[in-house]
Amino acid sequence: MERNAEYWKTQLGLESHPEGGSYASTFRSGQDSETEQGMRPLYTSIYFLLEAGEVSHFHQLESDELWYYHDGAPLTVHMISEEGVYTAAKLGLAIEEGERPQILVPAGTIFGSSMTGPGQCSLVGCMVAPGFDFEDFKLFGTDELLNRFPQHEAIIRKMT
Repeated sequence: MERNAEYWKTQLGLESHPEGGSYASTFRSGQDSETEQGMRPLYTSIYFLLEAGEVSHFHQLESDELWYYHDGAPLTVHMISEEGVYTAAKLGLAIEEGERPQILVPAGTIFGSSMTGPGQCSLVGCMVAPGFDFEDFKLFGTDELLNRFPQHEAIIRKMT
């Protein structure tokens, strides 16, 4: 059987994510940590899938997030720091082409992702520490980001 988007959605029980793409929660620490936002698990982890033509829209978390490549096309993780610096990190296995199998998105960074290679989909894992809570998730609109970072208009229009 071909490992396409439908295969992964069925096998892993993936559902639509508000930022775009599909996901399934896989792990949640049994230990908690005190944060400025209240008690959070020490870490959480998900599977995340993007299909060709989809993007993970610009959003922000209050915790660090580690991305891990699993299968399919490589991804580019687009990041705008709190200071307004844009960077693009490639997630994949072609090390000689600048890809890395793991990427860190620091807490407070505005970020999203898009497929950068050929293929029908990209499957990755994301681990958040302290753990993810939708209360700590902010999804951005185009106008809000253009007002803050007009110098990044092209990528903001693509990722919102």
